Amino acid sequence: MPAVLRVALPVPLPTLFDYLPPAVGEAQAGSRVLVPFGRGKAVGVVVEAGVESALGGARLKRVIRLLDDSPLLDAELMKTLAWAADYWLGAPGEAYANALPLALREDKPLPDTREEVWALTVAGRSALDAGSRKGGSRRLLEALAPMPLSAGELHEHLPDWREAARRLSSAGLIERIERLPDAPAPSSEPPTLSPEQQHAVASVHAELGRFQPFLLDGVTGSGKTEVYLALIESVLAQGRQALLLVPEIGLAPQTVRRLRERLGVAVEVLHSNLSEGDRARAWLRARSGEAKVILGTRSAVFTPLPHAGLIVVDEEHDGAYKQQEGFRYHARDLALLRARALDIPVLLGSATPSLESLANVDAGRYRALHLRARPGAVRPTQVQIVDMRAQRLEHGLSPTLLTAVADTVARGEQVLVFRNRRGYAPVLLCHACGWHAECTRCEHPLTLHAGRRQLICHHCDLHARVPEACPSCGASDLKPQGQGTERLEEALAAQFPDVPVLRIDRETTRRRDAFEQLLDKLRDEGPAVLVGTQMLAKGHDLPNLTLVAIVGVDEGLHSVDFRASERLAQLTVQVAGRAGRASKPGRVLLQTHHPEHPLLRQLLAQGYGAAAKDLLAERRMVQLPPYQHQVLLRADALQREHVDTFLREAHGALVHDTLQVAGPMPAPMPLRAGRHRGQLLIEAASRSTLHTALRPWQRTLASLPSARRVRWSLDVDPIDLY
Repeated sequence: MPAVLRVALPVPLPTLFDYLPPAVGEAQAGSRVLVPFGRGKAVGVVVEAGVESALGGARLKRVIRLLDDSPLLDAELMKTLAWAADYWLGAPGEAYANALPLALREDKPLPDTREEVWALTVAGRSALDAGSRKGGSRRLLEALAPMPLSAGELHEHLPDWREAARRLSSAGLIERIERLPDAPAPSSEPPTLSPEQQHAVASVHAELGRFQPFLLDGVTGSGKTEVYLALIESVLAQGRQALLLVPEIGLAPQTVRRLRERLGVAVEVLHSNLSEGDRARAWLRARSGEAKVILGTRSAVFTPLPHAGLIVVDEEHDGAYKQQEGFRYHARDLALLRARALDIPVLLGSATPSLESLANVDAGRYRALHLRARPGAVRPTQVQIVDMRAQRLEHGLSPTLLTAVADTVARGEQVLVFRNRRGYAPVLLCHACGWHAECTRCEHPLTLHAGRRQLICHHCDLHARVPEACPSCGASDLKPQGQGTERLEEALAAQFPDVPVLRIDRETTRRRDAFEQLLDKLRDEGPAVLVGTQMLAKGHDLPNLTLVAIVGVDEGLHSVDFRASERLAQLTVQVAGRAGRASKPGRVLLQTHHPEHPLLRQLLAQGYGAAAKDLLAERRMVQLPPYQHQVLLRADALQREHVDTFLREAHGALVHDTLQVAGPMPAPMPLRAGRHRGQLLIEAASRSTLHTALRPWQRTLASLPSARRVRWSLDVDPIDLY
């Protein structure tokens, strides 16, 4: 039998591929190779070298070329990725590909890790003086006028600078120069930590150099970020690296600024809004140990850390850490796995910890640290339930709420009206015959977007024109039903014509820098009304925001999803935490038709901790996660019978004496984007029992004749059943 290389290729197949070694060079585990695959070529990662193949040498193809002199992925990452692919039942090639930035998955030389810096040329300075360039080009020339700026600095100030740079560079008005990254000088002094913060820092500091998970349970505004900063300083003092994960790109710019101002080191950023070259350079600087602080979203959990000291996962409860397609890993759980492999502490922070993390504290697997006070806050935020029953509503807003908004802006303060539904109205209805606008591909109501004069499906992105008259009966009396952020913005602007009304949702923040620009306007001291979705629920500090009004809470009280109560409690507490974060007292209004609902009452009277404790007790009683473990088999196809046949055969192929199986059944949304959807839910009391049964079943599924007529996936520890 020939000695071969076992290679992971970025294809959705549950297997590795054997190749003969390259004619030149010696490939090792973790090296990238270019191989023939099908009718083309592919870049893969060597998982094992010098192994025996069951195939004869004549049937094996040879590696075309070795791409790395030494392994790009180190032993720890290789081991972690193998474990992760096995645990999340992912295609191994997709798991290894996830660990590499896109630019490193190609047959190209590694990019230079010296920092990319742009400067004006003599011609560029003349063009600026002459005013011959407009728009983005002029803004870039102005930004570079005082001094050359790095790509990172340009991303911070002009997120859309790349296109202008290409134009100006080709015209000879700017030029790229190379330099090694400079460490910025610290520009802010650390504040004095509270006793609770000092205790948290000391507890984690004592465990530096060995694995220990911590849960930092801190009320909103309690200073969790200061704890992170103090610990990262400790890690840097030891010459080690720190990885800080945040759930969303929107939180990255302000966090980068705080890190740079305090730490006086270059901070590498890894998220999807960066160019692929910038991501690859940041990843390679981390791999060399040159980058000491790495900040990133979900995929940054794969960053190499040769001198690892600490991993921090901020807002650990956030669903954005779960990958929802392809390799369906959970970045928080993977961070714990990496911390164990690297023998370092991992700190999970949240004002509303996930029930999984709280259960791990109860079981003694995590150590809990608490921040119960808000430094600098005058007094705790007051929370009040507004009973909407028997009140005359204006566009879904009660008189009590409108009066509170008026009083707040009259004092020169700011208000957040929170509605987690974008668009103008969720339904367009004919009052004459009852017809409503529906997505033909999803059988779901289309959302009216009045500003764009369009009906849009928020599930498949179908766009349709708003009809002049009812397509069913011809009546012209088409009325929007319900309120989205766009309608609330219109109503509040009419109610308060002399006050700026700003809307922050996915529609108004399409441009890369739009979110930061809107927040900058709000950091001014003047009065303003902010209408926003969950983009604003976390992390953003607005010192003049003193009133938060939450509307549309009732939709989360009666959901079929068993996680809905946990999500509603988290969202309510996170949004409420935006109020009164500085020296002015905050107030929260919770508008509901169900003022006696036990979850709302408990949140008000006892806070998130008590509500979470009761939710955990309920989960234990009915054996739901985290006390039961789940895997969801999803399938979709253009024809319903193909889905039904596959799921029926899949169920028949499952050996499930010790498993509980629900289904086959239609998905909660049975039709999406024209494809019929169904699922099978498999549960067990122990993870090992579940995985022992599912690994051989996964291989069987791939060989079923009906599998070729559907798209299917396995989701281990699903966070939603849709």
